[in-house]
Amino acid sequence: MVKTIPRILFAAPGSGSGKTTVTCGVLRYLQKTGKKVTSFKCGPDYIDTMFHSRILGMKTANLDTYFTDDNTTRYLLAKNTKDMDIAVLEGVMGYYDGLAGISLKASTYDIGKVTGTPVILIVNGRGSSVSLIALIKGMMEYRTDSNIKGVILNQVGEGIYPELKEMIERELEVPVVGHLPKMEDVFLGSRHLGLLQPHEIHKINDKIEKLSEAVGKNIDMKLLLEIAHEAKEIEYEELIIPKLSKEVRIGVAKDEAFNFYYADNLDLLKRMGAELEFFSPIHDKELPKHIHGLLLGGGYPENYGEELEANLSMKECIKEAITGGMPCLAECGGFLYLQDTLEDISGIHRKMVGVIKGKGFRTEKLQRFGYIELETKEDCVIGKRGEKIKGHEFHYWDSTSNGETFLARKPLRKREYPCIWSQDRILAGFPHLYYYSNIDMPYQFLSACAQSRQEWLQE
Repeated sequence: MVKTIPRILFAAPGSGSGKTTVTCGVLRYLQKTGKKVTSFKCGPDYIDTMFHSRILGMKTANLDTYFTDDNTTRYLLAKNTKDMDIAVLEGVMGYYDGLAGISLKASTYDIGKVTGTPVILIVNGRGSSVSLIALIKGMMEYRTDSNIKGVILNQVGEGIYPELKEMIERELEVPVVGHLPKMEDVFLGSRHLGLLQPHEIHKINDKIEKLSEAVGKNIDMKLLLEIAHEAKEIEYEELIIPKLSKEVRIGVAKDEAFNFYYADNLDLLKRMGAELEFFSPIHDKELPKHIHGLLLGGGYPENYGEELEANLSMKECIKEAITGGMPCLAECGGFLYLQDTLEDISGIHRKMVGVIKGKGFRTEKLQRFGYIELETKEDCVIGKRGEKIKGHEFHYWDSTSNGETFLARKPLRKREYPCIWSQDRILAGFPHLYYYSNIDMPYQFLSACAQSRQEWLQE
């Protein structure tokens, strides 16, 4: 199949260049002009997509060429741009930074190449001038197919910008599309897992509006749209999605503490026949009625330890459901929530659900970071022994009970380790799974939920 959609990919020489700042400003500006715009984050990032969805008021998605093959990557791009006027992709890390820090695979460059998307290079000009020319030239020429079609200078003063633009365009065959000045009052904030979440940032809407106004004033949006229309057609083959014969209802934890979900993961579950019922382990007193499975995603339960501990009725409902045979998938924060205790951000050990006999505790440094391929060492609720699925980890907390149901392997590195706790119909561990890397495994989870539904009907 073939699809045409104007699109651009914002990339940078490295993290901290202003990709998210520029992306948010451009998204809001495009939306205010009346365009139907959708966005994507390259790589395994949850928080940047929250900013995109907060601005657009709609779900956004991830694109990742480690998680998915080339056809699936293009398929997801096409699927998520249906009925849209334009798509904006935000890159990850430095433009050429890929797997294990030693490969182009899964880099922003790789995603741009696979999807045929024109690239706009965002360069932080703070503390530099003529040297920016050498930097941009190197980024453009490192690969002959870099596809860099324009440059935006970030944190550049009004006085020097015209001179920088003239020098760059004179010496390099690339247009400078615009710039953003230093805007300290729109800093989005960060912590150990990256940016603060949108709901945690004071006057976030005001900040996004200021970014949008700066984009309209300082970036040539007509030229940017012309570049977006140079995007290649998306050629892909449709994926065959298995579907249950009868719908099942899945309770999905979603609130301030649990909100790390890939939009395409949840959408895939719905396409397979799942109805998703969202609930809050912080605010709700009990689970949604007549559900047949549970999904406990990642997030920041350590920031809400007191509230989670205090909600005794919710903890009891979840424990009763799981010990009664309800299938459950729990990732990272959800995994910590199911344990006996969790050390919160203040160092207090809070009582959690108690399904898993273990303790979650804070460590002084990042425990595991990056992509992994997971292989089952024994049969479990999502697959038979030997099946594989891809995911990633990023956590400062650890557990006394990490489990041994899966073997995790780091790509391009000679490192592997056991992980993920499993018993009966529950699967819980630190890895975040990407369902489209093996769609049979989430389907097997839903099949277990369907069996749970049948048992519930027979009671």
